[in-house]
Order: sequence, then C-alpha cells, then structure tokens
Amino acid sequence: MQNRSRKLTPKTSKENKPHAGMVKRIVKKRQKKLKRGSWLSSMLAMSTTGYAYAILFISASLIMAFAWISVLFIFNPDQVSWLNKILPAWVQIPLGNHERPQTLKQIQLDLSRKNQIFGETLPLNQNTKNSFLLPVFQQRANCQSDCEELVELRVYERSEELEFKSQSENYYYLGTQLPVTGPDESFVISSLDGTSELQDISIPLPLTEVQRFEGATPSPGVWFDLHGQRQQGTAAIRYGYVVYYNPERRNLLQMLSWTSPNGQLPKWRQVTGDGTKELVLDQTIGFEPHFQVYQVKPLKLFLKPIQLEAITLESPALKDSAYQNALSIARSGLWTPAWEWLKFIKKQHKGVLPEAAQAQMDLIRLHSQLTKTQAEKIWASPSQEVLADLIDGRWGKALQVFEASPHNTQEIATLLKTDEKRLWNRMAAALRVNPNRLEVQAWFALILKVQQGEGHANSWLKAQPKITKDNLAYIQGLLARLNSEGTSQISSTHPSQIVGTVQPITQVTNTDWLQPNSSADLKLTDNQVWYQVEVSAFHDGKRWLNSPFENLNPPKTDTAKFLWKTLGISSDPEIQVVVWLPNGEQQITIAAIKAVQLRDKVLRLLAAGPKILENQNHVLQPKPLALTNAALEWVQPSPITLQQLHQQNPQGVKVILSSVWKSLQQSDEVPGGAIPSFEQMQEKLGDWPVQVIDLTNNAQPEIILTISAGAIASLNQPTPESQGENPKQGRDRTIILSDSNKVIYTDFTGNDLQRLSAIAKLSGVQSLALLVENAHNYSLRRWSEKNQRFE
Repeated sequence: MQNRSRKLTPKTSKENKPHAGMVKRIVKKRQKKLKRGSWLSSMLAMSTTGYAYAILFISASLIMAFAWISVLFIFNPDQVSWLNKILPAWVQIPLGNHERPQTLKQIQLDLSRKNQIFGETLPLNQNTKNSFLLPVFQQRANCQSDCEELVELRVYERSEELEFKSQSENYYYLGTQLPVTGPDESFVISSLDGTSELQDISIPLPLTEVQRFEGATPSPGVWFDLHGQRQQGTAAIRYGYVVYYNPERRNLLQMLSWTSPNGQLPKWRQVTGDGTKELVLDQTIGFEPHFQVYQVKPLKLFLKPIQLEAITLESPALKDSAYQNALSIARSGLWTPAWEWLKFIKKQHKGVLPEAAQAQMDLIRLHSQLTKTQAEKIWASPSQEVLADLIDGRWGKALQVFEASPHNTQEIATLLKTDEKRLWNRMAAALRVNPNRLEVQAWFALILKVQQGEGHANSWLKAQPKITKDNLAYIQGLLARLNSEGTSQISSTHPSQIVGTVQPITQVTNTDWLQPNSSADLKLTDNQVWYQVEVSAFHDGKRWLNSPFENLNPPKTDTAKFLWKTLGISSDPEIQVVVWLPNGEQQITIAAIKAVQLRDKVLRLLAAGPKILENQNHVLQPKPLALTNAALEWVQPSPITLQQLHQQNPQGVKVILSSVWKSLQQSDEVPGGAIPSFEQMQEKLGDWPVQVIDLTNNAQPEIILTISAGAIASLNQPTPESQGENPKQGRDRTIILSDSNKVIYTDFTGNDLQRLSAIAKLSGVQSLALLVENAHNYSLRRWSEKNQRFE
C-alpha cells in the first residue's frame, strides 16, 4: 500500500537524459517547418486573390464591350457589320431595314430606278469626299421647260467601318434628308404689291435650283439657297428657301421662305457692323427700296440652336422721343432724313447705342444708300427726277425741277395725280415731325390740289397756324402754275397703254421727231442710249387702235400735243424695254418717251434709257418688246395634260389629236401619210400640256396646245442618216382649237415666222387678246364674232 501511494519520479540515468544540442536542432526544424507553412499559406492566399481580380476585370471588360456593341447595334447596326465576318452563319447579326453604305454611283442608280434625278453634289466641308449634299429632283408633269423640280435634299457621310473604308471606292451612308415642297403661289405674287395679304391660292410653285452660299457665312454650319422663278407679266419673280446644315446635330433646317419681285437672290452682307454677316433680301420695286435683313440668333432648342431673326422698325429699341420720331419717318419711307437724324442722336449718346438700336439704325442706312443713289442720278424725265428727290426727302431740289418749265409742271402734276399714297405718306410723316417746313407744306398743298381740288388745298393752307403771308403767297403761286390750259387738259388724260417692237438707234435728228416743247434739244445723259419703238397697238382712252393707223389723223397745228394726249404719254411717259437673253431669261429696263413720229401711218416713239443687251439670236429668241406699265395684264391658265382632258372630253381629244397631227404633217414636222391610230397618238402626245380658257367670249372654253421643238423632235423615229446630225432647233409653237374642235389659230404656217407670245387682258375689252410675234413686229389679235377669227 505504501508503494502505491509513492510518488513516481523520472529516471535520471544517463541513458534516458536528452542531449542539449539535439533538442536545439529539433526546435529549429520545427520552427522552419512552421515558417515554410506560413509562407506557403500566404502565397496561396495571394494567388487566389489575384485570380479573382483578373477574372473580375476580364468579366467587366467583356460586359462593357458587349454593352457598347449593343448600343451600336441599336442606333447604327452598320457599325457592327464587321462582326459578321468572324461569326458563323447561324449567329450572324441581322441588320434589319437599315440602309447599307453605297458608292456614289450606286446612290445615283438607286435614284434613277425610282424615276428621280440626282443633282450636282455640293460639299459640306473642304474635303468633299467625306460628306456632301445631294439635291434630288423629279420630272414635273405637264411640263415642257424647266421641268426638273426639287423634291428632297440628302446629306451623305463617308462610311468609317473597316469593311467599307478599305475598299477602292468611297462608301457613303445617308446621314439626314429633308423633303422639299415649293412655296405657295399666293406667297410669291404677294410681293408684287408690297403686301403680305395672301390670296386664296394654294398651288405650290417648283424649286429648280440649289446653290451653296459661298464666301464667309455665319459658322459653324453650311447655308444653302433653294430657288425658282415665276414670270408674272414682265416681272421675273424669284422665290425660295434658305436651308441650314447643322454639323453638330447633323440635320437640315429650313430657316426662311423668301420672295423677290426684282429677281435678286439673298446675299450674306455686313450690315450691322458687329463682325457677323447678315442675310439681306432685296425686294425693291422700281424707285421704292425695300430690304429685309436677318440676323443669326441663338435658340434654346437642341435640334435648332439658331434662327434667322428679322431686324424690324416696329418697336423702337431706344426709349427716346427723338429716336421714336426718326423711326416713324423711316417707316413712312423717308430713309435719308431718318438716317441723318439718327446720326445726330448717336452723337448725343457719345457714339454708343444699344445693340438693337444700332441694328435698326444700320437697316435705315442701307435703305438711305439706295435712295441717295437714285436722287443723285441724272434722269431722262422730270417726273422721274422729282420722284427720286421726293423719296429721298429732297423737297427743295424737287421744287426747283417743278418750277423749271411749264412742261415740267404738267408732267409732275400727272405724277402727283396718279400717286397711290407713296408720296402722300412721306409728306404727312414729314409734317408730323415739323409742320412748319415751307417746302413740305408746298408739296402737300400741290398733291392736295391735283387729287382733291383747289378748295381743299387752300383750306388746308389757311388752317396752318404758323404760316406767314410770304410763305402762303409763295405756295399759292405754285398752285397757280397748275391752272394753265395745258395742265388741265393733261391732268384728265388716260394712262399710256402702248405695245410695240423696239430697237436701239445711234443717231437722232431733232427735226424728225415731235415734242410738246419744240425748242427743246434731244440729248442723252450718261449711260443712256436711244430706243426707237414701232407702235403695234395703243389705247386712245376710248378704244384700242392697231397698226397701220389709217384713222389716226392729227391736226396740222399742235400735232405733238395731240399725239401726246392721244397716246397718254403725258400721264405716263415711262415704257418698259424687254429683251430675251439666249438662256431664256428676260432683261428689262425702263426708258422715258421723249418724242413721237407719224409717217405713212406708222407710229414711232423715241425713248431714252439705260443700255440693255441686244438679242443676238434673232431666230430662236423673241424680238425685243416695248410696252407701258398699264398696257397689258398677262393671263396664264393652269395647264392639264391631254390625257386628263380626254377623261373630260374623249371625243374632243380625238379630234384635237387628229388636227394636231395634220398640222405637224403640213409643216413637215412629221412624215406625211396615214395618220396614226388614236391609241398611238395618245401614247406619244398624252403627256403634253394644254390650257383651257374662253378666248372667244362665248362662255365655252377653247383648248390651247403649246408644243416645244424638243417635243416635236421626239415624235420622229431616228433614222441611221439622222442619228449623227444635230437636232433641229426651234421655238415653241401653239395651236388653238375652238369648243367645236376647229383650229382657230395656229403657228404651223408656211412662212414659219408667226409665234404666240402671250395671252393678255386689255382694258375696256371684254374678250382676251393674243400677243402674236410676226416677221417684223408684234400684233394684238382679238376674236371677231363677225368673221369668226382672230384679227
């Protein structure tokens, strides 16, 4: 028991006692194993973390790449079309209905297949290979000249995809497009009378040309002008749109609709002096200046960041009574007095005006420059000189011309009598600003007398509170000049209505011509030439007379006064000289009738005016025409096709086609022999335009068919002998058929020297008239009910 409770102790013999060095080695080995394990664990942990980051980075990159490809696929699938080269067929990316880039030839071929016509490409930057604007045209129906109508603008940009960029030809994709429809006819013709009132006409007029504005224009961006031309009587009206290409938004914007009665195109000019050019539209008619100036202004719209804003005079930009008065007289047309007043106001403001006020001042200066130029010219007639002076506010100078001679007084009295508020408004505005100015009072009294009578003029003069006795006597002396016998006779004379042919002449002998003032010399001023007008027809105040003038028997005494009164020259001495240029455009100048001549029943006029280009092509172009402003009112019926007319009058069209074909055969325009079948003729002639209008005053319309030389040439099948020849040139020809389908007028005559130039309405005549060009002159022909023909 004692041994069990005894405490056990280890043996301490030499055999069981460990060696000290061994213990140390064992301890070190264990420490090394522990360190090695710790390093391996650390390395393993670090390796696992790196792999995780790498996998995460690669995944994120792939996600971003796929996201970007998805965005490209949504907005422009062509940008990812290159993937189809490396993807199998069963996973090809569908490109949907988006157009693939095309070469220029492919674009043009695609348009041709759609019966559209491609225009000339216009660059959008210096490198035309990168982007361009392509006008797209379409053939107008019922048309024989200027038949290509603009229907669309397209912008193409060079493809940057590797699939197409590596090709030998440039590929382009459609960046943007803008459908185009011309402006309404009512908008265009409203510019003739200077009003904005639109008539109930909704016929769109065609746009036929596209031009890029060259030179410095407001940037960034490219500006284009789309325009067409409408002939209204003797006036060639131009109209169109201004279009802007925004390179930042890559879109086309129609910025402005415009019309110009004098045929001028819009231009970018420096007007306001702020360093940026403005768009200037010249709408001047005759002596009356009218400019519209548009500034480029920012606009807070994403797709349209700018706009064209007109400078107007309606709201004064400066709260100053003198400034407001200056704008008031400018609105009445007194541009130069307003400009001089504004210069003084600016000087009072130490040469600095608000930007809007300076813009209004610059607009007035632009008008003043033109009226000054007109007033400083040497005019052919006293009435023209006085009109230019009064428009420019040169009241005293105009009075000197008025007092220079009795002839001047008579002519100027007629000018005042026929004034339609143009001069009246200027005088009234000047009197509101300074009611006591003698010269303005004198002109206002003169216009009052000729328009409302001497009683109104004297009553107004006596009502002026500050008029002196001397001034009253002076003005009443001017009024007395209007009481002469010659003036009273001329004041009741009708406006001149004259039509004739014209040619320039170099030598004039005074004794060959008759003038009211026989002592006056026939002299030209600078830059003027003489024109001789052979009168074809004129209105004597009661009826129309035609050449030769068998019944025109002037008295042996005062022959000149009789002819001037009969012709209405004293009332309206201006005459228009119209010349057709080789390209078909008209060139018009205004001349003043200075003298008359009647020999062997031939009546001639002598007129002085600016030099105009002569018609060099006497065969293919119309003869130069002379006519006064009130002579004719042109009539232009809207055309329809023969095919459309056939739906309304099938039997009539059959007769028409047969008659037309016979006329073509008789004039050797088409081969003789049997007339083709109706179906064959309708196939060839069905698209020809016709006009339907009553010319015989029987309430039944006649049919007018005008045929161009090219249309006639297209009827003949080319032969091997004729294929190498130049096509026969010629002018349009007209044939008119009555409501009973009989030919009542034709240009297909044996002498080939007769052409219908226009249809016109004459004053005092119920039926319409034909203006016909003959071998040597023009003639007016009206329907004779008795003889059943035009004569």
